[in-house]
Amino acid sequence: MNEIASQVSSVAHVIQLAVAPVFLLAGVGALLAVLTNRLARVVDRFHALERELAEDPSSDHRERAQTTISSLARRARLIHWAITLCTVCDLLVCLVIAALFIGAELHVELPSTIAGLFIAAMLALIAGLVCFLREIALATSVIESLDQSVSSFDAGR
Repeated sequence: MNEIASQVSSVAHVIQLAVAPVFLLAGVGALLAVLTNRLARVVDRFHALERELAEDPSSDHRERAQTTISSLARRARLIHWAITLCTVCDLLVCLVIAALFIGAELHVELPSTIAGLFIAAMLALIAGLVCFLREIALATSVIESLDQSVSSFDAGR
């Protein structure tokens, strides 16, 4: 009976250790939802520009559309990298959780493995967030440049 209580206590301890990484999984999952929505909007805008170009192939419109398409392509690449890195982060966190339970079940100490996986997960998350910030900066810079061109157009009237 004492052995069963000890095993239950051991599993309960591992579950307590795994709670924080599980919350991290949930947070990164929410971030992935935001990123996929942003990517969908970029793709939708790209397709809308393609349709506009087919309807109005004038050189002035084509030049503006090509600039926007180029910006959208850069944004899509950054979002793609952010999604990839955040997904790698989640996979590494899953491995941390698995290593916690495997170590407990096999009575093997895996602190270096767990620490290495967690550090790698954090580095992947940091890189994904940097890509996300860069994509946001690129999106807002396009808005700011459009705002400046509208302001200069209005001033010329």
